[in-house]
Amino acid sequence: MENDLNYIYEKWHLYAKNRQTQELINLYAEDAVFESPLVPRILDTKSGILKGKNEILRFLEEGTKRRPNELVRWYRNGDSYMAKETLIWEYPRETPDGDQIDILELMKIKDGKITNHRIYWGWFGTETLIKSALKKNE
Repeated sequence: MENDLNYIYEKWHLYAKNRQTQELINLYAEDAVFESPLVPRILDTKSGILKGKNEILRFLEEGTKRRPNELVRWYRNGDSYMAKETLIWEYPRETPDGDQIDILELMKIKDGKITNHRIYWGWFGTETLIKSALKKNE
């Protein structure tokens, strides 16, 4: 199991950073559940929950198209938590190159695939989301 967690830790970051959505979606189980406050902003839905690879892929593809954002630096400090089927890491607000969107990735892994993926936003990222939502509603 530890090898699966390490593999997901390395490959998810690499594929997401490099906009490799097909490789990224292949890390997910067919019936995976994905949750993020960004889902309603990207897909214009009421819920932040996506079920199944098709819904998740649609989010990943659309999110990748919209990503040029100076606050997405992809900085990780190398710390992660891996135990049983749980993988957690952070993209901290403070980076060597300035602030970035601060989020925590929490995944459940089974049989080498992501079955549940939840993204928790820190105060800086949340403020950025709120500002974006307010602009959209003006």
